[in-house]
Order: sequence, then C-alpha cells, then structure tokens
Amino acid sequence: MELGCILMRRVGIKCFLLMKKKNPMASITPCLFPFSLKPHFTSPLSLRSMSSQKVNCSSPSSSTVVGCKSSKVQLKGMDYSELEKWVQLNGFRPGQAMMLWKRLYGENIWANSSDELEGINKDFKSMLTRLADFKALSLKDIFTASDGTRKILFTLEDGLVIETVVIPCKKGRTTVCVSSQVGCALNCQFCYTGRMGLKRHLTAAEIVEQTVIARRLLSNEIGSITNVVFMGMGEPLHNIDNVIKAAAIMVDEQGLHFSPRKVAVSTSGLVPQLKRFLKESNCELAVSLNATTDEVRNWIMPINRKYNLALLLDTLREELRFKHNFKVLFEYVMLAGINDSLEDAKRLVGLVQGIPCKINLITFNPHSGSLFKATSDKKMIEFRNFLAEAGCVVLLRPSRGDDQMAACGQLGKPGDIQAPRLRVPLRFQMVS
Repeated sequence: MELGCILMRRVGIKCFLLMKKKNPMASITPCLFPFSLKPHFTSPLSLRSMSSQKVNCSSPSSSTVVGCKSSKVQLKGMDYSELEKWVQLNGFRPGQAMMLWKRLYGENIWANSSDELEGINKDFKSMLTRLADFKALSLKDIFTASDGTRKILFTLEDGLVIETVVIPCKKGRTTVCVSSQVGCALNCQFCYTGRMGLKRHLTAAEIVEQTVIARRLLSNEIGSITNVVFMGMGEPLHNIDNVIKAAAIMVDEQGLHFSPRKVAVSTSGLVPQLKRFLKESNCELAVSLNATTDEVRNWIMPINRKYNLALLLDTLREELRFKHNFKVLFEYVMLAGINDSLEDAKRLVGLVQGIPCKINLITFNPHSGSLFKATSDKKMIEFRNFLAEAGCVVLLRPSRGDDQMAACGQLGKPGDIQAPRLRVPLRFQMVS
C-alpha cells in the first residue's frame, strides 16, 4: 500500500512537470490522488483528531481545487477583508467591494445574482458573472407549522439536504435557527439529527446563506428576522472555523448587522473549541447541559466521556472571568424520569455556581424511535420555580413547530444505517 502511494505520487509529479514544460504559463493544480468523502459515523470520543474534512470551495485560494464542482468563488464564503482583496486582485477598486457587500447583505437587497446588483459598474458586474457564485444553496421546500414556524429545506451542491427553521414571535422577535453540519457526530440519544451520523461540515457560505435566504423569503411576510441561533443540524463547534467566520459575517455592521448579543452559538461541550470561541468571537454562547451527573450525561450525551461536567463547568468559570457582562446560556432538555427530579434541580443549582448564566428549560420533542418522554408541564414549572427561588435566572422554552418536525432535536432525516443506541443505565431501564 505504501509503495503504491509513492508510485502514484511520482506519476502525478511527472505529469505535472511534463504539462508545465509544454506550456510554462499554464496554471495547473497537481492532484496526487482524490479522496472519497463518504457518509460516515464518527465517535465523539475521537473528535480531537478531526478537523474540517471537506475542502472549502468558498475560499478564493481553493476555488480550483480538484473535487470542487464549481471553479467560481463563493461570495458568501468570504469575510469583508477577503472580498476586498479578491476584488482588487481582479482589477477593481476597494470601494466596489463595499458596494457589492452591501448588496449581498444589506439595504434589503440580499442579491442572489449579478442581475440584482443595481448601481454596480458594468465591467465589475461582468467579472462577477464570470468568476463568482452568488448561491451556495437551492431551495427545496418550505413547511409551515400550526404556530407559524417555518421549516426550510435546502439542497446543497452535492445533493445533500439541510434544514433551517424560522420562528416568529408575537413580541417582535423572529429567530432563524441555522444548521452547521449535515447530520452530527455526537450521537446525543434524545436528538433526531444525531441518528444520522455526520455526513459533512457546511462551508461558511452555506451557513451564512441560510440566514440571507430566510430574510429574503420571509421578511415581508413575518417581519424582520432579529436573532440567529446555531442550534439546527450539527455541533457548531465541531465545525468551528466556518462557524466563527459565518457568525462574523452575520454581525458585520455593513452587512447583515445582527447584534452580537442576538447571535447565539450552541455546543454540547467541546472544551478546547469552546475556549477558542470565547476568545475569538463576541457572539453569545449556549451550552447544552441536559444532565446533573456524569452517569446520566455519559449516556444521553456521550461527548461527556471525553469532556465531563467538572471539566466543562470549570472551563466556563475560568474563561468567563475575562468576559465582562457576558452570560452563558445553559440549555436543559427535560426528560421524564431521567433528569427532572427535585434532586436534579438541587444539583443543577450547585453546578452553575460561580458561572454568570441563564438557564433555558426545554420541552423534549418526540420523534420516531425515541426512547424518551417529555416531562409534564406541572413538573417543569416546579423545577423552574425551585431554580428561580435559589437565585437562578431561568426560562421555560415551549415547543415550536413540532407538528412539522421543526422543533428542537427534530431536524434531519436518518437513513437506513443509523448511529448506534447506547446502553441504558440499569436504574433507568424501566423509565425509558
């Protein structure tokens, strides 16, 4: 096998040199041998060794890499400084980059093609038509739930499908919930997306465009979209490079112009990436906690076997010392008979001591093949009241869009081969 790889490398290099000899000016990207990125399941215990496994076609420097279907650059995959450099490299002034940026993200234009770039120089528009892609996603379908929640299905360039949810609120706040991966590697036992395993990361362009298209499609109908949560398909911090970049584009003052306090990135608790996020991003952080003991969290969230409760919470205490006026949001999905006892409430109060935080208690949303049941409304209120009386800032988050499988933990479509179910601890076997 090793000898074969060496021979293939030599052949590839010789071909490259021969082509260069015939045409010295040719721009050739030598490809020694392609890799097939097949759908796979990834153990959460091996996440440290994983990085972005998909070539980012949105980067100007990688737009000609073998494996990318389009040789064009993805405009929504660049932050402003990258866009400005790319525009200058193509012979145009930096000011034209700002004009383009505002038409992509601001001024209620949300341009989807060069034909929608009113007021742009004709030569500049022609260059964009030849060299740039405005679209990273194709609209597949929209489903409307009885409460007004919309679930938008997008098809990616490789044929995979992701889901985005838009949640209107009577108080004038409308939230778009974006996906960061196709599927998820973490295999949380209560989450439908986790049944899929991980297919691939989304590019920054694919993440940003979910928000852009949501605004373009629905702003006139349901009002301005004011909030973004990275709580759709996937573990955002597993795809941290693209997520940080996408979030920065969303809060750019000349672009989508969301307040950093209105953009929340959720994580199941990848500690090294969490530390990096808190240093590099000024957006909000949400941590999916969902248990008060390592025994339960090891079962329902196997990432806990690598980064346990003590490590996760101590890291937050340490890192938040340097983030003034910052509160982490703890998400707590309530599972009947699993994590909703008065003892759990008491332990939760102790666990979050010393961490500036808010706690969201979330109703479990059932899905096909689920072993869990939702905690009753009465018990959720009792749990909430105990936390509030102990001095915690706590909110009840009701289900939205569950009749269209658009609620928390319901996104995605597992195939015939699904992530494995984990062994239920003996004392919970009668409950589940």
